[in-house]
Formats: sequence, structure tokens, C-alpha cells
Amino acid sequence: MASKEQDNLPERSFIELFLDHMTVEKNASPNTLRAYAVDLRQFFAFLRETGFWGDSSTQKKLASINSTQIRKFLVSLHKRRLAPGAIERKLSTLRSFFQSLNLRGVVKSNPAREVPAPSKPKTTPDFLTPDEVFALLDAPSLKLNLRDKTILELLYATGARASEVASLSIQDIDFDRKLVTIHGKGGKDRVVPFGSRAGSLLLRLLEQNPQAKSDTHGTPVFFNRWQKRLSVRSIHSIVKARAISSGMDRPVAPHKLRHTFATHLLDNGADLRAIQEMLGHSNLSTTQKYTHVSLKRLMKVYDDAHPRALLKKYDIKNDLK
Repeated sequence: MASKEQDNLPERSFIELFLDHMTVEKNASPNTLRAYAVDLRQFFAFLRETGFWGDSSTQKKLASINSTQIRKFLVSLHKRRLAPGAIERKLSTLRSFFQSLNLRGVVKSNPAREVPAPSKPKTTPDFLTPDEVFALLDAPSLKLNLRDKTILELLYATGARASEVASLSIQDIDFDRKLVTIHGKGGKDRVVPFGSRAGSLLLRLLEQNPQAKSDTHGTPVFFNRWQKRLSVRSIHSIVKARAISSGMDRPVAPHKLRHTFATHLLDNGADLRAIQEMLGHSNLSTTQKYTHVSLKRLMKVYDDAHPRALLKKYDIKNDLK
């Protein structure tokens, strides 16, 4: 919640105008809106520190912001050792912000569009092997907590994000057809199948916990000791703790199980479009990053198994003599 000091700042009205636009026209989620607000407050705080923006600044001053100020802001983030991905997200926020104000005639141009995104190293998704997944899901300690075991099983069974699992309500689950309606980013729902293992755990969990308190989203599937909906942070803590207790030698987060879900499906012949639908990706290009993972594994299999590839010490120059 904004403080009284923030309420009196001149940029507040411009930020609220933008957030209203993203709520009504883009159906942005509460988490996305909070991230936008944080990014924009940070940007104006930087302008204030550099003397460009002040408590008496007006729309005219806002319209005078150009790419130079934005570049300096990004440089300051880089000096603070912010990751390129995080800097790119803040630049994206500024582009959306000025674009929205430009459409409403508040500013005449979008200076953020002139600023290139920072380069970032290409990475492939980190995932678990099938053996690691089975060790994680079947760890003896998990028998002590049905809720946590069900969360882990469902994360791997559906590829859902932690926030999506936290928002699940009982009415979202179709036990007969083994389908779950997942409420994704931007208010986009998708229907994803789940296996019999996850289904049996869900049934057992709901049979043992019939007294969860309903909220605006319905009756939660997963809840805390106060019978209220389990938080996203709690799900992260559960996955991390269970990974440690199962003997994993590297950190595991819910998103790693999402990557694992997609990679294992692709490795076993699933269609890329189907994986895109199940993950809730708007663009196929986002899903295609998993093909790079599979190609790397394919090349390793080839190098380890093909008779000619095994001749690694063979000097091809001998053929030319």
C-alpha cells in the first residue's frame, strides 16, 4: 500500500492512469500490476535523485523525458548488478507506460522505444532427470504430509506455476475426466490433464480436509493451518524443503518442475503445440526453448552410442595422409 508521501507525489496520477489502462484493457493480474507500480516508482525515484524530476513536476515535465534519462536509469540498474532479465523487464514496463500515455495524449512520443534491451546470455531451462523426479516425489519423508506430496505431484503432472497451484479451487478439478482448469497469467484459463497418481492424491487430500474456508475464488484445494488458501511463498518453501529432505544435491523450485514437465513430454514424443497449450504460452517461440534442451540430450545420446562418434581419439587427419 502506498504511503501518504507517495500519495502526494506528482507521478502518482500518471502511474494510476497507466495501471487503470492495464487493468481494463489488458486484464493484467494483481501481481503484474504490483510489479509495474514498483518499477515506475523506482524510475521516478531515480529521476528525482538526479534532479530531473521534482515534487512540483507537471505533465509538461513528463513529456520532456527522453531516451537519455531512460538509458541512465538502466545504467544505474546495471551498476547495482541487476540481472539483464530484470533490467529488460523494467524497460518493458517503461515502454508500456509511455505507450499508454501516448495513446491518451499525455505525451507525444514513447522515448523508451528508442532504448534497446540489454543483451543477456542465452540459457536453456534447467530440469530434473526422471530418476531425480521419482526420488523427489517418492521420498519417504513425503508420506508424513499428504498436502505437500500432492502439491509436488500436481506441479509435475500439469506444469503449472506455483501461483496457479495456489489459486486452485475445488471446482476447478474434474475428477471424472482427470482435468484441471488452471487460471493463468492475464486472466487466461486453460484446461490441463493430470495423471491417475495426482488424481488419487487429490481425492485423498479432499476427503481428509473438508473444512477449508472459502474465499473470493471458491474453496481452496491447498490451505494452511488456519484453513485459508496456501500462499505462493509457502509452495516455494515446501518444494525447497522436500528437495533437501529427499537428498537432492541442487536447489529445486516450482518452476524447475514446470521445465521438467515440458522437457519430459517433449523427450517422449509430445507435440510442441500441445505442450504450448498445457503451459499456457501465448507464443510458440516461448515453448520452443525446450527443443534446445532435447537436442542437447539427443546429441549426447548420439555421441555416447554411435560407433563412429565413439572414435573420439581418432585423428581425422590420418585419413588425409
